[in-house]
Amino acid sequence: MKKIRSFMLVVLSLVVLFSLVACGSSETNSKEGGEGPTADNGIQELTIKISHVVAEHTPKHQGALKMKEVIEKESGGKIKVQIYPNSSLFGDKDEYQNLVADNVQFILPDMMKLVGNDEGFNMESMPFIFEDDAQSIAFWDGEKGKGIFQRLEKDGVLGLTMWPNGGKHITNNVRPIKLPEDLKGLKLRTQGGQLLESMYAELGAGSATIPFGELYTALQQGTVDGQENTLSNIESKKFDEVQKYMTIMNHTRVDYALLTNTKFWNGLNDETKAIVQKGIDEGTIIARDFAKQLNDQALEKIKENGKTEIYVLSEEEIAAFKKALEPVYNEYKEKIGVDIIEDAESR
Repeated sequence: MKKIRSFMLVVLSLVVLFSLVACGSSETNSKEGGEGPTADNGIQELTIKISHVVAEHTPKHQGALKMKEVIEKESGGKIKVQIYPNSSLFGDKDEYQNLVADNVQFILPDMMKLVGNDEGFNMESMPFIFEDDAQSIAFWDGEKGKGIFQRLEKDGVLGLTMWPNGGKHITNNVRPIKLPEDLKGLKLRTQGGQLLESMYAELGAGSATIPFGELYTALQQGTVDGQENTLSNIESKKFDEVQKYMTIMNHTRVDYALLTNTKFWNGLNDETKAIVQKGIDEGTIIARDFAKQLNDQALEKIKENGKTEIYVLSEEEIAAFKKALEPVYNEYKEKIGVDIIEDAESR
């Protein structure tokens, strides 16, 4: 009898042990990030967070919505994607650190925010390096662009791809900008950064950093004479209401980097990773198409409003700006890498 009782106790202990293991496995399957099962090729049950700092009617958000749609559909609902626009989860100042900590799985910072992590992201502010979205996309999709993204791996971050916003253009309230000397004495709001400060200083203009949300009032009150921005930002924020002149320049750009972290990415099994990658690929197509559409529509709306005089630089005038900015160009060409600049120029 004692032997039977002992045997039953052993069996009961084993049942409890296997139950605990099974429960532990189930909990792992539902964790956020890439901590689901890796022993088999089943789709992991995950919650993925995407955080960005702009509004819903933007390339960032539309691309993120496509990612969500594809990932949730392809995973049969096993993967949930939560999108946080308008800095509702993290803002410019803390999103990168929280990505590294895997508190969020994807962020989309302006590349200029990454210059402190690597000088290569100064490409966005190199004067007249990219004529349009197509050239910028070709560079960032190419070997040299991917190489710059890879440098973030030292932080535990993976640069996946580029989503465009567009080329920047100058508006101001003083005079039409047609030649380099027209900028002399003007004070412009810029995104900040040494390269932009050097560029405007070379042209005899002052630069100031003003929060984007406060820029309309600063232009209206004359705190600064003008600013540089993409067409969609100029139109959506109604800067043309308080600016007399706009020059179509494409002298610098605003583009975004889609970033994830190594902890999340390396925790995905092959089947799950393929689904997430498909979401990234299709989201990228939407974001890139939407950026061009938005800027084209914005220019038409600004023209229709008729409150701003629009001037388009000729090839000769662009050449004059390039010549005036040669000292800045040559300085940063060395900092970024001659081979990288040559690759961009070949696009």
